[in-house]
Amino acid sequence: MAFDYKKEYKEFYLPPRKPQIITIPEMNFLAVRGKGDPNEENGAYKESIGLLYAIAYTIKMSKKGAHQIEGYFDYVVPPLEGFWWQEGILGVDYGHKETFQWISLIRLPEFVTEEIFHWAVREAEEKKQTDFSRVEFLTYEEGLCVQCMHIGPYDDEPATVQAMKDFAREQGFRPDFESGRFHHEIYLSDVRRCSPEKLKTVIRHPVRGVELAEQKSV
Repeated sequence: MAFDYKKEYKEFYLPPRKPQIITIPEMNFLAVRGKGDPNEENGAYKESIGLLYAIAYTIKMSKKGAHQIEGYFDYVVPPLEGFWWQEGILGVDYGHKETFQWISLIRLPEFVTEEIFHWAVREAEEKKQTDFSRVEFLTYEEGLCVQCMHIGPYDDEPATVQAMKDFAREQGFRPDFESGRFHHEIYLSDVRRCSPEKLKTVIRHPVRGVELAEQKSV
């Protein structure tokens, strides 16, 4: 049976609808950076998703080709994720999607090294005759966060985000976007096949202890 990150690491991908504090370890990702409204038809964001999945499936389906990857195990491609931010704003302003900056992500299995990543890019470029130079190998340790499962349209996220802020404050934490950390979303539903009211999205915000934050500001 294929290894499924969502099932094996439920604490990261299937959190409850009630906010919780969690520490996220270092992980490797396929990543594409860009900016602009993600809803723009044929825009940079939708293009980035196509680039990510092409490389992700090149790696996954390598088991059927001549290039056998050391340590390979069969797995379900993890869900699409996204880091989001806007210049001069701590968090995100949903009313101005045209100013979004983002990093689209797909988690990589542990056996994927940078060398394997570069092989996959070359393989995909040769087979699809497409430029994949925008795709990068990204290592990121997210650290201490507040997270929650949001169910419903993306435009309804502010209410969930507010509940996360309130919970974090009650637990003695405060948002920590100042150090270059991001609003993070993990997309568990296929927006093409799921009605908006049933969309499942994991939302994470970086936090730090209030006392530590106060010490840092002194």
